[in-house]
Amino acid sequence: MTTAALLGSGVTAAVAAPVAQPSPAGPKAAADASVERLIVGYEKKAGEAGSDAEAEKDARAKGRKAGESLDFERRLGTGAALVDLGDDLKGRPLQDVIDAFEADPDVAYVSRDTRMYAMAAPNDTYYGSQWDLYESTAGMNVENAWTGGATGQGVNVAVIDTGYVSHSDLAANIVPGYDFISDAWNARDNSGRDSNPADPGDWTTANECSSGSQPSNSSWHGTHVAGTIAAVADNGKGVAGIAYDATVQPVRVLGRCGGSTADIADAIVWASGGSVPGVPVNTDPADVINLSLGGSGACQTVTQDAINGAVSRGTTVVVAAGNSNANASLFTPANCSNVISVAASDREGNRASYSNYGPVDITAPGGETAVSSANGILSTLNSSTTSPGAETYKAYQGTSMATPHIAGLAALMYEKDPALTPSRVESLIKDNARALPGSCSGGCGYGLADAARTLSATGGGTPDPEPGGQTFTNSENWSIPDGDGRYVYSNIQVSGVSGYAPSDLQVAVDIKHTYRGDLKVQLVAPNGTLYTLKNTSASDSADNVIGTYTVNASSHLASGTWQLRVTDVYSGDTGYIDSWSLTF
Repeated sequence: MTTAALLGSGVTAAVAAPVAQPSPAGPKAAADASVERLIVGYEKKAGEAGSDAEAEKDARAKGRKAGESLDFERRLGTGAALVDLGDDLKGRPLQDVIDAFEADPDVAYVSRDTRMYAMAAPNDTYYGSQWDLYESTAGMNVENAWTGGATGQGVNVAVIDTGYVSHSDLAANIVPGYDFISDAWNARDNSGRDSNPADPGDWTTANECSSGSQPSNSSWHGTHVAGTIAAVADNGKGVAGIAYDATVQPVRVLGRCGGSTADIADAIVWASGGSVPGVPVNTDPADVINLSLGGSGACQTVTQDAINGAVSRGTTVVVAAGNSNANASLFTPANCSNVISVAASDREGNRASYSNYGPVDITAPGGETAVSSANGILSTLNSSTTSPGAETYKAYQGTSMATPHIAGLAALMYEKDPALTPSRVESLIKDNARALPGSCSGGCGYGLADAARTLSATGGGTPDPEPGGQTFTNSENWSIPDGDGRYVYSNIQVSGVSGYAPSDLQVAVDIKHTYRGDLKVQLVAPNGTLYTLKNTSASDSADNVIGTYTVNASSHLASGTWQLRVTDVYSGDTGYIDSWSLTF
């Protein structure tokens, strides 16, 4: 009998169960906030588009027409004018002022300068300790994925592990599972297989598993994994799961001294909706299977057959790479085909010191607690070292902790596009990963998973465009004001490109201008971020700016309005933007 072990360890003190806190009041809606200014965009040929004095004159004229006192306040980076409404409107609706601008053919648009607020994070007591979800350095960008509306609703994730010990921060999302441990001694529940996946504890005594084996406390491993995936959010207590509205189906295969290959294979088949002799059919097959377990050796045929069957039924199988700081090809089921194998990173974005490496697919936060428990992955647990006791929370480290991050992300993806196939889930996660901010010796797959980028690229099952496959061009000529520091903008509207822009966005520029050292050329992303392509240089007397620049624009959605912004800082030489293009 081949045994499999859990792939995560806890090395920190337990945290007491929190007292429920009242939910904070939601932010005031932007539509209800008092509007004090208008944003006015002028047609590029209009005098107000380039002259602050003309914009001031126009604002005062529009104010007189509407019976109000308006003032030009400043020019925005986009070239639009910010117009101050002054004191409260004198009994006239704001729309009257807007109408005055919109009636002018030189006005391209007018909009309210509305107030926005920080997106509220979940009010779970320990959410601030879940760095793995939101920190910019090495978190998985989950918080930004939630803003897209996906929470895992309607998606079922099977956690094939030690079972489930009751926890109030998980109970609402637990659905009926099964206990596949066929050996009663191994199961420690006085029975073999049954419909109760409750975890009675997997503690061991010295020499119990083999001669010389060390004693160990109960890990409550399956409950910790389940909490990372789907702990209830915004309930004023504990932690938040990545897919906090998904359901978790606990499937018990690991007990005292691990679990057997045969039991695990049957569990994979059953969880994905397949038939197992002597076991009732699973009426709620899993969309995703989490396997935070493994052992050394080649992928056995029975395991590969079970995985292949699950994938053929449309279930994504996510597995831990292993915690031996060795090549993942030596460990199963990480070395099986048709799985997403997951390595672990630490809080700085390095490959965690324990994590296996090499032929893995993706890396996710797994924590590293040697220096501080704050650097581990905090999740739901039980306080007892043997049989179930009081519920608690604890930080663990391991590829076992990294794996449910990917399983949770897959759940978000399935909610957004239920038609996704397992291979599509895998390719989207890999293609939208970002480079590890730290170091990775040995290979960490496609990099650190990015939930927001992946979710943005998910939808409709349409493959992402190949790099270099789409080019957008603006060939309209725009004169560059001579030497007064004003900006001229040329826009490109990008549509039909899903997800984020590439890290090697190609910006081709053709500017006809004598003494090009006078010019500063910048790319403006849809959110206003500036990238300087060329700076001014008094010594560069050559003519024309013709070339292609590479910009790492991977933090911006591809679709939207991109701008080329050019200014001439010295007088005496003139020119124009001839054309420019973006290649994604």
